Amino acid sequence: MPASVLVLNFSYEPLGVVGFQRAVRLLFARKVEVVHSGDRVIRTTSVAFPLPSIVRMLYYVRRSRKRVALTKKNVLLRDDYVCAYCTMRSGNDMTVDHVIPRSRGGASAWENLVACCSTCNSRKGSRTPDEARMPLRRKAREPRYIPFVVVRRHTAPDEWGKYLALYNVGIEERVE
Repeated sequence: MPASVLVLNFSYEPLGVVGFQRAVRLLFARKVEVVHSGDRVIRTTSVAFPLPSIVRMLYYVRRSRKRVALTKKNVLLRDDYVCAYCTMRSGNDMTVDHVIPRSRGGASAWENLVACCSTCNSRKGSRTPDEARMPLRRKAREPRYIPFVVVRRHTAPDEWGKYLALYNVGIEERVE
């Protein structure tokens, strides 16, 4: 598994994650500084230095606000693989349900898609939650862009925690 490096903006906000090769190139180009070194070491014939785990840009990178792509995986991540109707957690048989069915003009949008177990999805069918007497446990909203969704949840090294702490909150706090 290739090592990943967290890249922070000049203001210490997370920009994203890059492979260690890209981080080393940025380091030698004098565009970043090492904030935290990992346990691994890079060795050449003449020098050895610790592999960076977190680097910070030496200048501010202005970025427009990113949006999370609307995909099945991201909807399941947003809802933490918990069914919106019965609150059962099931990783393998989770589906994505249209709250207002497509047959009734429901759009494929963040506000209309929820994680749903296959049992509840079959039971609800092409009805609205009110018609099926299956109330939603929480309202579906578009999540904020967070670097961790890009990386994959719960795979960040421990030292990244304090830089991602702002984003390490419950799903209710992650939505706008």
